Amino acid sequence: MEYAPRLKAKFREEIVPALKKEFNYSSVMQVPHLEKIVINQGVGAAVADKKLIEIALNELTTITGQKAVSTMSKKDISNFKLRRKMPIGVKVTLRKDNMYEFLDRLISISLPRIRDFKGVNAKFDGKGNYTLGVAEQIIFPEIDIDKVTKILGMEITFVTTARTDEEGYALLKEFGMPFKNIKRG
Repeated sequence: MEYAPRLKAKFREEIVPALKKEFNYSSVMQVPHLEKIVINQGVGAAVADKKLIEIALNELTTITGQKAVSTMSKKDISNFKLRRKMPIGVKVTLRKDNMYEFLDRLISISLPRIRDFKGVNAKFDGKGNYTLGVAEQIIFPEIDIDKVTKILGMEITFVTTARTDEEGYALLKEFGMPFKNIKRG
């Protein structure tokens, strides 16, 4: 039997029927699904210290299991000593099996490691997509705390095919995203 990530199988066997019933879809093709997960890390201090980009690239590659790429500045800003095409951040886009594997590790291992964790905010973008801000990269077990030189935060964006925030919320809730207990309007 071929290997399939745990959450991918859960999506096919449990989440699709649950969402189809909840939103009264006529076809399983109408059920929203996760398209991709984009992890973005801004490294503004890299303007002064070029090694920070290399460190951030290696850490993000280690966390996601996929090669990260550096993002470049679009224009000159003299107040920040910033020149055009300077590396100022790193990003990685996860799809298919890598995406499900990362989501599984994020929900079951990394988020519970956050100090005083009470759930994540349920603020969507109006189109069913969700962005989660993480203050420290050390919540991921792949990162060796002793080797960390600088604490960097990151944004994790979940891009879904949901047309509304309610559908996107229901999809991520079914995957096990620990949202704070608030009433959705």
